[in-house]
Amino acid sequence: MERKKWHGHARAAAVVGCTALVLSLTGTAAQAGGGRDLGRQVLGTGDGWASEGAGTTGGAAADAAHVYTVTTWEEFRAALADGGSAPKIVKVKGTIDAVSQGCAAFEAEGYDFGRYLADYDPAVWGHDTTVSGEQEDLRAASAANQDKAIKVDIPANTTIVGVGRDAAILGGSLQIKGVDNVIVRNLTIEAPIDCFPQWDPTDDNKTGAWNSEYDGVVVYGSTHVWIDHNTLTDGRYPDSTLPSYYGKTYQQHDGLLDIVRGANHVTVSWNSFRNHDKTMLIGNSDSAGATDAGKLKVTLHHNRFEGIVERAPRVRFGQVDSYNNHFVVTKDQPFGYVYGIGKDSQLYATDNALSLAKGVSVGKALKKWSEAPLTAENNYVNGKKVDLIAVHNAEIPAETLQSGAGWTPTLRTKVHHPRTVPVIVDLGAGAGKLR
Repeated sequence: MERKKWHGHARAAAVVGCTALVLSLTGTAAQAGGGRDLGRQVLGTGDGWASEGAGTTGGAAADAAHVYTVTTWEEFRAALADGGSAPKIVKVKGTIDAVSQGCAAFEAEGYDFGRYLADYDPAVWGHDTTVSGEQEDLRAASAANQDKAIKVDIPANTTIVGVGRDAAILGGSLQIKGVDNVIVRNLTIEAPIDCFPQWDPTDDNKTGAWNSEYDGVVVYGSTHVWIDHNTLTDGRYPDSTLPSYYGKTYQQHDGLLDIVRGANHVTVSWNSFRNHDKTMLIGNSDSAGATDAGKLKVTLHHNRFEGIVERAPRVRFGQVDSYNNHFVVTKDQPFGYVYGIGKDSQLYATDNALSLAKGVSVGKALKKWSEAPLTAENNYVNGKKVDLIAVHNAEIPAETLQSGAGWTPTLRTKVHHPRTVPVIVDLGAGAGKLR
């Protein structure tokens, strides 16, 4: 594992219409300690919920002994474990793969997927009880092996940043759990593949479903977290490539970014979310009010979502501010909804742009899961201002939504006009845009 000095960066430019518009993206970050190194940047004042209070500085104060450049999964894990919660900067160089040895390396002795399929075939097992027995036990043991190998805990006061344009983490799950003050920037994160999904014959109204684990990034009970300029995607393994067994897709993906269990003061900015089904949960259970009520305060701004089926995000409990995001729904892609309105949520979604293919229902931009008023103003669909709540209520009257989230965000950077958002966000969002 090599420790190196940091590198500089430049900011981005965007063109709006026929006029060149240079964007000063430095408004999203401030420099600590001089220079222009990404690892030393901190979240700018007033940039979303993560700027609340003392703000989010990550590992900007790290001394030379706690600045690492890593090129393998093993080096990455070792760097994060070194020094406890002392400020640290971990720079990812090139592509690191958490599952380079393949799924077979995790298989418990005696596990046989062909035997598993034969034992739990609905024609044999039925749909009334969950699976059990030798092969299910061996599947669970195999899954435990993978779990141990691909999850990595991110300690407090840490900045993880990709070096250059091609830094990537494949198949790993970043666990930001029970800590404070973390920054993750400039990485391509390919969603983990669950090598051993579980068949649940009782799921989906007793027609059965394959259930998978592992999110790309999990913010669990943590505070002051900034997720910025990353690309999160299914990458090499889109759902369209997954096989089917028992007539159901062998689902090997879970979420890209989940923010759950009392997490609070999080800013998600200038990321690209691509080609995924269940993209982002903010609050993962209606029964989690004891931990989540009054928390899950999250800002989403200047993110790009394309090829997303649902959960961009689905919200429970939190005061979530979503502005200047670009949602792209392409022709023939599976599409469920953009915003999921869940239990006791207070979503404030304004000044966003939606680019919908011909025939895609505008009303499906919103999905009502529970009775929870929201604010959805000044959003544009294909370049035209649309009242998303009114259209939803007209198209889906059985799921009438109420307007008025009951609060107004104050922690915002520059709010761009929604007509300019597709150009600005498409040019500026994602990994490799910071140098």
